[in-house]
Amino acid sequence: QLQLVESGEKLVQAGASLRLSCAASGRTFSSKTLGWFRRAPGKEREFVAAISWTRRTYYADSVKGRFAISRDNDKNMAYLEMNGLKADDTAVYYCAAADQFGIREGQYNYWGQGTQVTVSS
Repeated sequence: QLQLVESGEKLVQAGASLRLSCAASGRTFSSKTLGWFRRAPGKEREFVAAISWTRRTYYADSVKGRFAISRDNDKNMAYLEMNGLKADDTAVYYCAAADQFGIREGQYNYWGQGTQVTVSS
């Protein structure tokens, strides 16, 4: 079992930077792919970024060059560094874990409760 808890909820202005954290409990953390997803108001949840246990990364086109995903296996933590935030980035952000590297929601077995990021323009 793996439990994930996100933190970093904040209201920021456009152009600001923010780091989200995901704390994991469970001995299998280091072998999992970790992903960040988000759900904007009135929209479906969408993929944002993923990092494998080998630290291979992949990003949605909408955040490429602005967001960076990372992990610290010693601390059982994952992070999403967000720069140049836009109003369109306003969403609930979810941390998730999967056995295989991928970008589809269905591949992810474990989910956090989500944390709200609001970007004012």
